[in-house]
Order: sequence, then structure tokens, then C-alpha cells
Amino acid sequence: MAAYKGFEPNWFRGPVPPKSYRSVFKWGVPEQIKAPREGLLRELLKRFNLSEDYMRSYQQDLGLEDVSFDIPIRLTSENIAALKAIVGEEYVKTDDYSRFSVAYGKTMYDLLRSRNKVVENVPDAVVYPDSKEQIEAIVAYVTEQKIPLYVYGGGSSVTRGVECVKGGISLDMRLRFNKVIEFNEFDQIITVEAGISGPKLEAILNDAVKELGAKRAYTLGHFPQSFEHSSVGGWVITRGSGQNSTYYGCIADMVSGQSYATPRGVITTDSHPRKSTGPDLDQLMMGNEGSFGVLTHVKLKVRRHMPETINRFSYMFKDWKTGIDFAREVMQSEGGFPSVFRLSDPEETGIMVDYYGVMDTPLKYLFKAAGMEYGTMCLFLGFTNGNDGYSKATAHNVAKIARQYGGLPLTGLVCKGWEKGRFSDPYLRDTVQDFGILMETMECSVNWSEMERVHAEVRKVLKARPNTVCMTHMSHVYPQGGNLYWIFIIAENDMEEFVKFQRSILDAIQKSGASMSHHHGIGKMFAPWLEGQLGRNEYDITRCLKNYFDPDNLMNPGGTLGLDLPEEEKRFLR
Repeated sequence: MAAYKGFEPNWFRGPVPPKSYRSVFKWGVPEQIKAPREGLLRELLKRFNLSEDYMRSYQQDLGLEDVSFDIPIRLTSENIAALKAIVGEEYVKTDDYSRFSVAYGKTMYDLLRSRNKVVENVPDAVVYPDSKEQIEAIVAYVTEQKIPLYVYGGGSSVTRGVECVKGGISLDMRLRFNKVIEFNEFDQIITVEAGISGPKLEAILNDAVKELGAKRAYTLGHFPQSFEHSSVGGWVITRGSGQNSTYYGCIADMVSGQSYATPRGVITTDSHPRKSTGPDLDQLMMGNEGSFGVLTHVKLKVRRHMPETINRFSYMFKDWKTGIDFAREVMQSEGGFPSVFRLSDPEETGIMVDYYGVMDTPLKYLFKAAGMEYGTMCLFLGFTNGNDGYSKATAHNVAKIARQYGGLPLTGLVCKGWEKGRFSDPYLRDTVQDFGILMETMECSVNWSEMERVHAEVRKVLKARPNTVCMTHMSHVYPQGGNLYWIFIIAENDMEEFVKFQRSILDAIQKSGASMSHHHGIGKMFAPWLEGQLGRNEYDITRCLKNYFDPDNLMNPGGTLGLDLPEEEKRFLR
């Protein structure tokens, strides 16, 4: 980051005490932070009518105290002993820090509770399994003993997906359940334990010649913004998507087989590439968010890793409608799909050009000459993957369509700039939240015919709160539509006010007719809206599956997917 020329707040740079609240709520690596560029900070101060004096002191608790709370353990000594007999004495923890470390994810509500030392919904014990067999034994034991069971993968949930509302135990997959089980290069299928992290899996695949004895390098092609701190299991059970999904597909397209430990017994799907054998069990299991059982092994389809063939590009369009029309034509033109495909609306475009100092360069004259105006123009960036011929042909098709819609080419440098920060932007949330500035996200999926209307309706609700920064982009795109991803920034210290604001956005999404989520999942946070979106008859299918797999409601209970929510808490707004 470029050095500040003027006033710079005292961003907290550590150290972060290892047993502290901050070590739990902070994103990523303890010693790493990301401060906003000076241009962005100036824009935020102006938007929120904040002075430099306001930024001279921290407005939120830094969370440096050791985690401590008084919530009794409800498991018996016999229960604890039985779990230790399965996984080993040292792999069952009941201390305050271990219990709290798996209680919350990374939605802003979780971060606010952590900062304010609001400790609730912690497990009675944390268990660190080492094998599929251990997990199957644990599920069988908790089923017999009627003990609630939760799973913690990478901890990046933004939907309260991991929260142990009913106590019980949490399986922390990070420590030991993270291995490659098998690699079949002939079929291009790798089998892994659900706790393996994105970086570990991708590193193994990229270095498959050495690590797996393969003939060439491979990739999964799944790169969510949470990539560095999320797990394969979390991707699968929430039906996640990565930033390269337009070419590689979402995780639902990459799964070739799954194995679950459920109260009903072990459920394993086969890895045949296509089959006509009734409803697809793989698709039924994905998205269950741990409410049917514990995902253990995953078979994943891998692709050849060819980073040398990437073509990067970016274009500026005169307005949002033109950008949408361009995006739709690219996806429907049968000219190949780019891998990264990101179209920013006018407000996000404005923030981005301010953030990178673009309007302080000669580019501003180029924009003016091309009829592009700050406040209405929209930035598109992307790149293509595949073999060299496919990648070049797809990039050529994008360029041809961009010209048809008046797109101003900005070269691949803008895309490279975005790539440098694609996984580190979440660090910004902790840095600015110390000063009472909150950053949060919402997303949904929409058909092309509804895109402009949904964007306008949800944005209207967001902007109804004075001074709200509301950035929107489209980053997962299909021939029939795409997602809308809102990033909103507000100056707020009150947790209840934040929750009220967030709920109004979810109301607006449901009223607009869009999906409640494109790739974040539902968890316990969005759960009140799910039945209202799907419809009662349609939602009952999920309820029937839950009753089959987990009739005693032991798997991730307490609101997951709305399965055990009281009727009065549900939202029906469509």
C-alpha cells in the first residue's frame, strides 16, 4: 500500500494475544492486517461526516483480553471419557478458549458479539477427529446419547452456520482431518477429507507431479474470497462458488462423490460422471449445512493447471444497463466463458477508481474523451482460462462484444491489481471496525430479465440509511443470469441497530423475488426467510429429508436452514 501523505489513523498492528477474543474474530493470519488506501479513507470520512479527531482513538473494543466466560458444561464425565476413547485424550478440549474458538463465524454480527464479549452458543466440548471412522463412531455415539453435534471447518461462515445453539460438541476439522485420501489421475478425481483447506489442496494439485506422482499439474479452480481460510467441507455443504466459477463452475459442478456419517448410518454416493438413476443424491446432500450429518470424504473433479494461458482484460462501460447488456451477450454468444467475470455498478466503480487513484492519472482524460462519466460508468474486469487456443478465442470474443457495447479497453493491469487483493480484502473489515466503521456483504442470484429491477430495489433499501456506502457487483454469471453481490459500509457501533439494518436488506431481497443466497448458504442467520422464498410444499421436501436422516434433530440444530424455527420467526414476504 502506498504511504499516506496526510493524516493516517493508528491502525492496530498487533501483536494479537494467542488466547484473546481478537485472535478469534480477526480475519486470517494474526500478524497480517490491511489498511485502506488514503483515497478510500478520505472518501469514507467524507461520506460519514467523520473528522480526523474521530479517527485518533479506537471506537470499538480491540478484544485483546483472554477469552473467559461462565457457561457450564452440560456433558457428563462419562460423555467426555467416551469421546476421548474415540479420538485420544489430548483431542477433546473443554477450556474456555477452545470452546469459544469454534462458536462464531465471520459475519459482522459474530464480530460485534466477539468484540463486546457477548459469549453465547458455545459447545460443551471441542473434538478434533483424525479419520472417517472416528467421525462415524462419534455420530453413532451422539445419536445414542442424544447429544447435539456441530462441525467447524475453516470458520469463514457469514450465516451463523457453525454456531452451537444447543451446546453439545463441535468437531473441529482443521487440526487433523485434512488429508488427501486418493488421487486418480486417469479419471481426474481426487478424494480428500472434508477439513482440508483451500490453499493446502490447491498447493498439492499445482505440485501434483511431486506430491501425487502425477504427469502434470492440476487445479480445482475453486477460489472464493475466503479461499485462504475455508475448507472443502464448508464449500460443499453450503453449495459455495469461487471467483473463477464462470468457467470452472460452482462447487456443485466439481463434486464427483460424497460420504456422510449420519444418524441413519453412512451415506456414500458414487462418482459416475452422469447417471439416470432417479433423483441425484449428490445434489440432495449438498447444501444440507450439516443438518443431515457430517460430511467426511469428498471426491472432486480436477482440471489441468495452465496459468501461462491466462488472458486478462478490463473495460469501462458508460452505465450499468450497458454493462449488463454486454455481460448477457458474452454469456449467451456461444463464444466461450471467461473464468473471472466481474462487473461493478457505478458506486463500486467510483470507489475502485478512488481506491487505486485512477482519477489522479491521465486516464481521467481518456474517460472524458470516451464519454464516460464518474458516477455512471461501470468497470468490468476478467480473465480467461483453458488451453491457449480456447483462452485466446474467448478473450477475443469478449473484446469484440465489448466494442459493440462501447466498452473502453483498460488492458489487463486493472485485473492484475484486483488479483493482488482478491483474498486479502477481508482484512480491511477488522482494521476499520476498530474505528466504528462496519463492512458487510449480502448476495443473491437473479435472472437477466430481473437484474436491473432487483439491483434498484435492494439498493434503495440500503441507501435509505443516510450516508451508507453501497457497492454492488456481478461476479458469478451464467447464460440465464448471474449473482448480485452487495458490499455495504456504515458507521455504526450499536449491535442491535446493525442487526435491524441487516434484516431490512434480507426483507428487500425476498420481496424482490431474488434468491436468498447465491453461494454463502443459509445457516441460522438467513433461515427465517428460506421457507418464504421456496414455498411451503417445496420446503417440506427438505424437512422430510431432515426427518429421515436426523429424526432427533441432533445435527446442527438451532435454526439451521430454518428446520426447527418457531413459526412466528419465519418471514413470508413474496
